[in-house]
Amino acid sequence: MAPAARHILPQFERTNEVHLPVTSPGQPALLPPVRSQVRTAIDRAWKRAVQAGDLPSTTESRPSIDIERPAKPEHGDLAVNLAMKLARPYRKAPLEIARILADAIAADIADPAAASPIASVEIAPPGFLNLRLTDVVLETAIRSILGAPVDWGRVPPVRPRTVNVEFVSANPTGPLTIGNARGAFVGDLLCRVLEAGGQTVTREYYFNDSGSQVGNLGASVVAIRTGAPLPEDGYHGSYVEELARELPDDVRAAAEAPGADGADIVGRWAATRVREGIEASLERLGVHFDVWKSEGSLHAEGWVERAIERLRAGGHLLGQDGALWFRSTAFGDDKDRVIIRSDGRPTYFAADIGYVTEKFSRGFDHLIYIWGADHHGTVARVRNAAAAMGYDIDAVQVLLYSWVRFIRDGEEISMSKRAGEFITLDELLEEVGVDAARWFFASRAATTGIDFDIELAKKQSADNPVYYVQYAHARIASILRKAADIGLAPAADVTGLLAGAAEAALARAIVRFPEVVEDAARAEETHGITAYATELATQFHAFYRDARVVDSEEPDRSAARLALVSAARVTLANALGLLGISAPESM
Repeated sequence: MAPAARHILPQFERTNEVHLPVTSPGQPALLPPVRSQVRTAIDRAWKRAVQAGDLPSTTESRPSIDIERPAKPEHGDLAVNLAMKLARPYRKAPLEIARILADAIAADIADPAAASPIASVEIAPPGFLNLRLTDVVLETAIRSILGAPVDWGRVPPVRPRTVNVEFVSANPTGPLTIGNARGAFVGDLLCRVLEAGGQTVTREYYFNDSGSQVGNLGASVVAIRTGAPLPEDGYHGSYVEELARELPDDVRAAAEAPGADGADIVGRWAATRVREGIEASLERLGVHFDVWKSEGSLHAEGWVERAIERLRAGGHLLGQDGALWFRSTAFGDDKDRVIIRSDGRPTYFAADIGYVTEKFSRGFDHLIYIWGADHHGTVARVRNAAAAMGYDIDAVQVLLYSWVRFIRDGEEISMSKRAGEFITLDELLEEVGVDAARWFFASRAATTGIDFDIELAKKQSADNPVYYVQYAHARIASILRKAADIGLAPAADVTGLLAGAAEAALARAIVRFPEVVEDAARAEETHGITAYATELATQFHAFYRDARVVDSEEPDRSAARLALVSAARVTLANALGLLGISAPESM
């Protein structure tokens, strides 16, 4: 955040919040990102130089055309290091190659049929090509934003995929705690950027509806209901007492029937109630799931047995000590892994491999599992089993998010669901709000450990970047309302406006958005989006400081400037929408 802009944001209350969608499913992106247009122009110029005989046609693998943004604006809008990549295969000095490419780019610029997005090219040691964009490419992008604001920011996929993303997946043995919260944020944000990047995404929650933990929950409910002592490994907390009070008569009767496994029957009912509460908490956060998949269904529907048969057919199973083992060491694991215990009970790993088979049976190209870092030991065995069953190991991806420490008044909050000592996700959202919580997690790489200072996140001031960005959006909305009150409306485009330095700087910041989305989708991270939104908000504030937007004495200039700030508003709204954060109309 630029120091000069920090005075802009006062204490405020948010009103009239709106969420603008970032995509229109099934609709093509209106324009390729400006960076992609420039890459196409560089490639065209390179071919021109080869066809003219100025550069040889290399027989080695063709290097990619990487385009970067210079650290200093005076060095241009974009920079290309292609000449340095070609130095070795061409056996020429990078500066000599750069001069040849620059001449070819200049010839491309002079060719009206090429319609190059590049206005000029300069050579910089040791062989960079510094490029400046034409006003036309910027004007065209702004026009497309104003014409189809909902589509702005979507980018075509590098390669289309149908992706299954499984995340959160906390056991339904208690409310969703802030200890599980990061997985919810990471998973939802990842799904959003993948969709903006053109992928088809299914959000999935996998829950354990059987086994010892569910039985322990049931036994705890029964103990409280009957006044018996809690089991040694039972669950504590007010939510268990509430479940005991709400236990239906028919469930209790079934649990008390002769020969019935009462703890399991009550546990399954309790787990269902808890899961409903988890779903409601996630919906409050703005996280929904397309599929809720239970572990029990994998066994009941035969997916575990199908997976075992695939491994057996490939010779990847071993019988030893009465148990059935997967030969994981053949794939580099440190030891083989038990699938069926000696007493005939399947392990959790058995369900894991059945789940892989079940997911691929639904036609997904790619599976992403989002787990906490404490699950690192499970990654290799699941991917190895997938490979052993004949699936592409690279199509099974595990993203491990790092730890989060929640801090209050300088002290770390310790939590235990079993002991009943925890803060729920609902309580966190009640304190800090959905928007602040989402921004906090989106602004950090998933693999980076973080401290979440609850008191700091509650502050509503210029120091809080999400409010700073939201205020920029609300301020533009206020400007547009003020203009409408005196009969001024945004123009359809900004043709001829970008000669001014303030306008050109804001336009250049706006048109970067699709590139930021593209990079986020490739990196599967969102902190670049929060950084960009903050930069754009700062650029808008600088523009508004230097340029009078609403001026009844200059209606044409005002209309063009209103068009530019309208494009900035759309971009801020879509960036916030991509993160699941509201874009307020007023504050």
